[in-house]
Amino acid sequence: MGSGSGAGNLLKLIAQNFDILAGPVVSLAYPLYASIRAIETKSLADDQQWLTYWILYSMITLFELTFAKLIEWIPFWSYAKLIVTCWLVIPHFSGAAYVYEHYIRPFYTGKQTINIWYVPRKKDVFSKPDDILTAAEKYIQEHGPDAFQEIIHRSDRETRHRGNSIFSEDDYRY
Repeated sequence: MGSGSGAGNLLKLIAQNFDILAGPVVSLAYPLYASIRAIETKSLADDQQWLTYWILYSMITLFELTFAKLIEWIPFWSYAKLIVTCWLVIPHFSGAAYVYEHYIRPFYTGKQTINIWYVPRKKDVFSKPDDILTAAEKYIQEHGPDAFQEIIHRSDRETRHRGNSIFSEDDYRY
């Protein structure tokens, strides 16, 4: 047997274990290197790219840890993870920025309001109509008109404050 057979076996071994060999390089080594370089630059774009990547990498890792027993039954999981990780990491695709901007960010920056009004659902057609006015009247009876007035003023202040904010949701873009 010549040296060609040994090289062929090595290439076959590498091809069979490509996901195991490339996974840590693509998902850890290169992002670590790029993150260190991003910290040393003055650009915020690369900081956002790599911070976003690490958030998504953490979410993937948590998913894997949570569903480990199920994932071990999926034979192509490691290859799918490698492809997704490449898409997240390679700057040409900006996959991390895309996922964050379209899925993660809207979830966390969505309109998060607290509903101070309790408007119960109608139990039947013949019951007294429960609407916002009834809820307001009930609140005034329980807490007094001054408390109701304070809620209205607080809401007005928050609305004005949001409108005059230095940072708006549209300012944060990649």
